[in-house]
Amino acid sequence: MTDVLVVAELLDGKVRKTTMSAIAFARVVAEATGGAYDVLIAGDDATAAAADVDGYGARTRLACQVPGGYVCEKIAATVARVARERGHGVVVATASAFGKDLIPRVAAKLGAAVASDVLAVEADGGRLRYRRAMFAGNVFAWCVPTTPVHAVSVRQTEFEAAAPSGGTSPLHTVEPEPDPAAARVRFVSLEAARRERPELTEADIVVSGGRSLKSAEAFRTVLEPLADVLGAAVGASRAAVDAGYVPNDLQVGQTGKVVAPKLYVAVGISGAIQHLAGMKGSKTIVAINKDREAPIAQVADYFWVADLFTAVPQLTEEIRKIRSQS
Repeated sequence: MTDVLVVAELLDGKVRKTTMSAIAFARVVAEATGGAYDVLIAGDDATAAAADVDGYGARTRLACQVPGGYVCEKIAATVARVARERGHGVVVATASAFGKDLIPRVAAKLGAAVASDVLAVEADGGRLRYRRAMFAGNVFAWCVPTTPVHAVSVRQTEFEAAAPSGGTSPLHTVEPEPDPAAARVRFVSLEAARRERPELTEADIVVSGGRSLKSAEAFRTVLEPLADVLGAAVGASRAAVDAGYVPNDLQVGQTGKVVAPKLYVAVGISGAIQHLAGMKGSKTIVAINKDREAPIAQVADYFWVADLFTAVPQLTEEIRKIRSQS
């Protein structure tokens, strides 16, 4: 039996949707081992935010008020203490910037092995093993930590967001654990990009552009109208980001964000291995490229060999016509 502690990610006093993927992981472990899972909400307005994870089947919700903005030094000690006192065998967060920052520090405090960016989990002979990608997704391997406690971050695209299961979970208050490191770190401010379009990692449709768009203006006049008519998020290849066409928070790929929408439209993207690592889990992939030998053709479900400056406006107009008739 293995109990799991899910660490919720907060933003603006709300639990982020990314947390639901960590809850989905916890459900798999609990079902496979006969254990249970708790959710720890730590940060500003934690008690109010705890309402966002009620009804998801957790054994308990644990709220810890930690004012002053997130830095991992402020909450890692609390996470470790809760896991130790309550006997959790796994501590998990989603592998967002939050989880990638927090989980290693929690692991160090617990003396726990780390399984990062996990794609799947299985119980094998009473032991948990985790599937991970290596070499930009070209190799997959199962790892079996040997420590009593495992510290895990899970890839959001591989664990579909948990849906409410009904009922309510009791809410308990947890006092923060002091950490000398926290006194040497000061939260200054959070500058978060705010856009009207869907969040890149949570969108059902993503339209991404590459260096072939040739300018930031082309992103605005060619790519974004297609994204708008589809109700899609906008992404980009690293080459387009490095060229300054769009900000780096829109980068999709191994060194950017990993996405797996229902529909991924790649416009003028050749398909370097680093980019494919961030989007090849998409349900349907459409590529528009005038180079019929582009590597992205190997993963595309539909490959349109055409000049993007002609094809994309045509596609946008046809979709707009169809939408206006419905």
